[in-house]
Amino acid sequence: MQVESRRFKKQAHEALHDENIQKAFSKVKTGFPVNRAKAVSELPEFDDLRDAARDLKNHILAHLDFYLETFEEQVTLQGGQVHWCSSYAEARDAVLKICEAANARTVTKGKSMITEEMSLNSFLEEKGIEPIETDLGEYIIQLAHETPSHIIAPALHKTKDQVTELFHEKHGKYGFHERLTDPQALVNEARSILRQKYVDADVGITGANFLIAETGSTVIVTNEGNGDLTQSLPKTHIAVSSIEKVVPTLEDASTLLRLLARSATGQEMSVYTTFSTGPRRADDIDGPAAFHVVLVDAGRSELVGSDKQDLLRCLKCGACMNHCPVYQAVGGHSYGWVYPGPIGAALNPQMVGLEEARHLPNASSFCGRCEEVCPVRIPLPKIMRLWREEAFEKQIAPKPERWGIGLWAFFTKRPALYRLATGLAARLLHAMGGRRGRISKLPLLSGWTSVRDFPAPLGKTFMQQWKEQKGAGK
Repeated sequence: MQVESRRFKKQAHEALHDENIQKAFSKVKTGFPVNRAKAVSELPEFDDLRDAARDLKNHILAHLDFYLETFEEQVTLQGGQVHWCSSYAEARDAVLKICEAANARTVTKGKSMITEEMSLNSFLEEKGIEPIETDLGEYIIQLAHETPSHIIAPALHKTKDQVTELFHEKHGKYGFHERLTDPQALVNEARSILRQKYVDADVGITGANFLIAETGSTVIVTNEGNGDLTQSLPKTHIAVSSIEKVVPTLEDASTLLRLLARSATGQEMSVYTTFSTGPRRADDIDGPAAFHVVLVDAGRSELVGSDKQDLLRCLKCGACMNHCPVYQAVGGHSYGWVYPGPIGAALNPQMVGLEEARHLPNASSFCGRCEEVCPVRIPLPKIMRLWREEAFEKQIAPKPERWGIGLWAFFTKRPALYRLATGLAARLLHAMGGRRGRISKLPLLSGWTSVRDFPAPLGKTFMQQWKEQKGAGK
């Protein structure tokens, strides 16, 4: 996937003025967060589960090599094969070799973020193999030649009218010429086209929500059943996964599953939770003849033991972005790479480089909602702050920004001078606000005042007000 994170400011500005994006993302505020809150309220032990999941993931990361090796042993015992890949290039080549061995001309795919990282679709197309996305959202954006704007709802940025026009334009070759507007009719049309694709596919490729070391199983979580068809109908099944998805036991997987759907969509459980263990046995009525797991590192092992290791706890539920005011305003494509929202702001600098993604850790109000709703308690604001500090130390940020931070640091290291300066600033800004108590133009804050008034302070600093109220016994 092409990296465009350095264009975040421009892309965010364009998104704010895109009527379709604003219309589509306005539904985020009343959809996922409301459903999650309801699901959480119905599970009294939810926060205890979050603590258990955090501790479990930390344990796994402390023994990651052991559990990955155990997983490989079990996959091999079940008749499958594990391919270890340190880079995206190695992973793409591993998938290609498997496809070539199967004489594949078409492959069906379940939704997979790691294959988005690898740019697998375009790679296969270059090699003469047609990849067919089977998740409805992924299918829509594949037709539109776009990338996902959300982890679990990749076509969230599309309105119903846009999907109508897209299907009308692309489905004519299949004999569908009516311009449909009913959502269920649109789903049925896509389903009728994809059904034959499953049957014709030579290889099925899925991601994996979890890898179970105890049994050598892969787990996928879906709501459409497309994942089951993708991995059971073709003769070869390839599961592509990043290394941190491994869990020790089936019981551990069940703990995480109780958190995943509730955090992602507000469901108790997703409609389909599928465990796959090796290729088809002699007495199985269906399933692939060959089973492969492609394990991808791509920089993740560098996080183990670092001050940003907590990122590897992520379940890819999307809760952080569903509750983020910045993501809700500018959408997913503004972030310029696979992962948008707070998890993208914290993870992408590691994956694509801080210089490329330096804007993303600053794309946050630090309201803390992302950490508050994270099912595995990832301290996302803390990690974004670490990236900000690193950008400052490496002089990646622009000079005016570094000078401003340096000036702020100068005052904060001198409490008496800081109190004097903030007191003067509070009184000056209060006077500038006039009777309205609002400031329409303010030097150095034009990014704010160009679109909204700045609320004037009351004329006293926080510490002054605190002392007054404390003295009054309030």
